[in-house]
Amino acid sequence: MAYYTDVSSARNGAAVTPSDSTTFAATRALYVGVSGDVKVDMAGGATLTFKAAPVGMLPIQAVRVYSTGTTATDIVALR
Repeated sequence: MAYYTDVSSARNGAAVTPSDSTTFAATRALYVGVSGDVKVDMAGGATLTFKAAPVGMLPIQAVRVYSTGTTATDIVALR
């Protein structure tokens, strides 16, 4: 699995459908379109909840966005 550190150079993106069971390739960042909580599995293995994530870039390497615990919407995975 690739790990990225440069958020500014995303080459691809896709809308995220939060799921408690689906994993995806590690992101360079998540874009949050409507603020709220974002619960993720990080590429390094930790499960974290970003409380009240604002609209904009969340520069994290995530491999899952949970439906349970995520209230933010219009999330886009940037790779």
